[in-house]
Amino acid sequence: MDSKLYEEVLYLLDELSQDTTVPKNVRKTAQDSKTRLQNEKESLDIRCATAVSMLDDMANDPNVPSHGRAALYTVISRLEALAKS
Repeated sequence: MDSKLYEEVLYLLDELSQDTTVPKNVRKTAQDSKTRLQNEKESLDIRCATAVSMLDDMANDPNVPSHGRAALYTVISRLEALAKS
């Protein structure tokens, strides 16, 4: 596991969960994704896939502003890279 990339993903999820310019459901999903990612009981690739799925659902929500969608896609791409490491 690339610990630097893992810490970056956690930081990005934390930033997104505190961003008041995105809808509340996006902030909650970001926080939930971070919590699931930190669950050491599952393998890293499963945790990443779960988080990607949760965030992808939010990215497809038409109520998410474009900057929020861009942030979601950034986190998703980092998660996919983390799963491969």
